[in-house]
Amino acid sequence: MKIFNSQSGLKEEFKPIEKGKINIYVCGMTIYDFCHIGHARTFFSFDLMVNFFRFLNFEVNYVRNITDIDDKIIQKAKEEGVSFEEITNKFIKAMNEDFEALNIQAPNLEPKVSEHIEDILNMIENLESNDFAYSRENSDVYFDIEKFPEYGKLSKRNPGDQDSGSRVEIDKDKKNPNDFVLWKKSNEEPYWTSKWGKGRPGWHIECSAMSNKYLGANFDIHGGGLDLKFPHHENEIAQSECANNSDFANYWIHVAPLNVDGKKMSKSLGNYFTIRELLKKFHPEVLKVFFLLSHYRKPINYTEDSISEAKNILDKLYESIRESEKFDSTNTDRKIFDLFTEALKDDFNTSQALKILQKTSQNLNSTEDENEKEILSNTLKSLGKILGIFNYSFKEYFQANLDQGITRENIDKMIAERNQARLKKDFKKADLIREKLLSLDIVLEDEGSKTTWKKLV
Repeated sequence: MKIFNSQSGLKEEFKPIEKGKINIYVCGMTIYDFCHIGHARTFFSFDLMVNFFRFLNFEVNYVRNITDIDDKIIQKAKEEGVSFEEITNKFIKAMNEDFEALNIQAPNLEPKVSEHIEDILNMIENLESNDFAYSRENSDVYFDIEKFPEYGKLSKRNPGDQDSGSRVEIDKDKKNPNDFVLWKKSNEEPYWTSKWGKGRPGWHIECSAMSNKYLGANFDIHGGGLDLKFPHHENEIAQSECANNSDFANYWIHVAPLNVDGKKMSKSLGNYFTIRELLKKFHPEVLKVFFLLSHYRKPINYTEDSISEAKNILDKLYESIRESEKFDSTNTDRKIFDLFTEALKDDFNTSQALKILQKTSQNLNSTEDENEKEILSNTLKSLGKILGIFNYSFKEYFQANLDQGITRENIDKMIAERNQARLKKDFKKADLIREKLLSLDIVLEDEGSKTTWKKLV
C-alpha cells in the first residue's frame, strides 16, 4: 500500500510501526460554529481511510481531538453573553449530529483540550527545562524555533523567509517573529493557574500533548486539512520532537480545500454552506459521492453541476441494486474486489474506485444471467459499503429529503386516488395526479398494478 507523505512530498510504501496496527491522529474541529461542507470533505476523507484500513484487517486506533479553548470561542461567548462552555457544548452537539447524519464514524478517542491542561503544562515545562521554550517578565511562554534546526521540514519553508501565517501572533517579547505561543497569560475566563501565572494554552501545544498521551511520542499517521500544514503542524513537529527527543508522526496526510463556484468559501461572499443546510437539500450519500469523485489531495469545487453529477451517479448505482434483497448468498467477484482494493491502496484513489463501481453497475444492468446478477449485486453493495454508501434501502434512498411541503402520507394518498382513477379508466384524472406529483419532483413508476415513487432531486 502506498500513501503520499506530505513531509517527503512522495508516495511512499506504508509500513506501520507495529504489524497489523495503525495509530492515527487527526486534528478535529475548533468548536465555535456549525460545521461546513469543507469540514465534511476533510473528515469524510479520514473516515474512509480508517474504514479501508479496517477492511484490510488493521487494528486502527483513531484519535480526533476537539479544540474547545480558542480566541474565536471566547469572542463568540462574549458576543452572545454566555459562558464559553455554553458555546462549546452547543456546537459539539451540533457537530456530532452532523457527522452522524453523514454516517461518519466516531473516532476511538475524542479528547478535549480543556480536559488535558495538566498534560499540556507538563509538556511546556519539559520544553522550558531543556531550553526550547522561554518567557520574559510578564510575557507569554514561547517556543524558540532557532533551537530546532529542522524547523520548516514539513512546509518546506525557511524560517528566515517566513511571513506570519494563520494564527501566528506578532509580539515584541518574541526573539523571532515566528516563535509561537505555548502558554498565553490571561486573567480572562477561561484561564488556568500555572507557574507562569494565569492563562490558557497556545493553539499548537494542545495536539502535541494529546497525541503524546494517547499514541505515544512516535506514531503512524497524522492528518488534517491542508490549511493546517503551516503553522499548526509544523509547530507540532517542532515542540513534539524537542519534548520527546524522538520522531513524531511517520506519515503526514493533508486533505485539500473545498471551493464553491471556484471561490474560497466565505460568509461575506454568500457561498458558505453548513452541513445541515445541505442535508436539507441532498441525501448524505450524494455529498459523499461528490467527495469521492475527486482525490483527497486535489482541491474540490462545489457547484450545482458537480452535485447533480454526483446524484446521477448514485441514482444509477442504487437502481442497480434495486433487487438485491432477493439474493440469499454473499458470493462476490474476487477479481473486481482486487481491482477495487488496488485502487484504494494507491493513496486512496477514490475516483478510480468509484469508476470500478460504475463499471460493475453497468455489467449488472446488462446481464440476463441470474447467478451473475447475484454475484455482481453482492459485489457492488460490498464495495459501496467500504466507500461509505449503500447504507440505505432503495426506498429509503429515493424517498429521502422531502422538502416540498408534501409528506409520505400525502403521496401515498395521491397514489391511491390515482390508482382508483385508473381502475375507473379516468385517465385524465390519473395523469393530472402524476403531473402534480412530478411538479413536486416526485416521479411515479408503475409495475403492473403496483406503483412506487422516487424523489428526483
